[in-house]
Amino acid sequence: MKTLLFGAVGCALAFASPAWADPIVIKFSHVVTADTPKGQGAEKFKQLAEERTKGAVKVEIYPNSTLYKDKEEVEMLQLGAVQMLAPSTSKFGPLGVKEFEAFDLPYIFPNEQVLRKVQEGPIGQGLFKKLESKGIKGLGYWDNGFKAMTSNRPMHMPEDMKGLKMRIQSSKVLEAQFKQIGAMPQVLAFSELYQALQTGVVDGQENPPSNVLTQKINEVQKHATLTYHGYVGYAVIVNKPFWDGLPADIRTTLEGAIKDATEFEHSVASSDNEKALAAIRATGKTEVYTPTEAENAAWRKALAPVQKEMASRVGRDLVTALNKEAEAAGAPAN
Repeated sequence: MKTLLFGAVGCALAFASPAWADPIVIKFSHVVTADTPKGQGAEKFKQLAEERTKGAVKVEIYPNSTLYKDKEEVEMLQLGAVQMLAPSTSKFGPLGVKEFEAFDLPYIFPNEQVLRKVQEGPIGQGLFKKLESKGIKGLGYWDNGFKAMTSNRPMHMPEDMKGLKMRIQSSKVLEAQFKQIGAMPQVLAFSELYQALQTGVVDGQENPPSNVLTQKINEVQKHATLTYHGYVGYAVIVNKPFWDGLPADIRTTLEGAIKDATEFEHSVASSDNEKALAAIRATGKTEVYTPTEAENAAWRKALAPVQKEMASRVGRDLVTALNKEAEAAGAPAN
């Protein structure tokens, strides 16, 4: 009986740090506002991590590029200056893990069902394995959503993009995408996008509706087209030496917190994009256009060569595997 009693007390005190012990601090940096799906996901993780470890872990969140910008954050994670990030998957190409740029391929994910199967299955987990030699551990995939095009010009057909300077993340796939339809891609930090659009440094951009609204992009763009041609998602990552050095019980608890925060973030992303689209329409500052079936087919046809062009960069076998997932779900092959 005494053994059972002491065992129960031991379990209850597993995360109860001595009063003089400092909590384990996890700095979580990201480049979007706190009210975005990613921002809300980070806050949910903080809440769950701190509650479930009974204060043994403290999560400090630095949103909206207040700590590091796009180009700096992954390097800072590797150096251990920050412990957690949720960068877009495009960020891993410059790091040398070019396979992640497959997430940028146009029309590679026909719907959320295919996307989720890829992320949670052998493909997504295999990509995480490739980060470990870089000192990075992948914990989960978070959503932002499928992208719309915006500019100050109506964009009903691919040829309407000719000559437009379009802001992109640093991704060779996105660069090839816009070149394919005659636009001029310009790599630019997300934090600099609004001003660049306002001053005409760039003419347009691509983002899910929640990013368009929270960054006030709709205030400086007259037209949006719901092409939903590509996906923006994030990889929740942690400094691997830091993660491996955590006590096993703490690490297991944080894995559970990430899992639950990921499910929460996915649901937020879906609902927030719907609400954001309605809000953008309501302002009347941006005309939101939904392509017809014929126009959607034209966009798909115009961008199809990008997959073949980029296959040698991201991996031919990977592109084939992704298309097989789409075909299995009944989507048209590219």
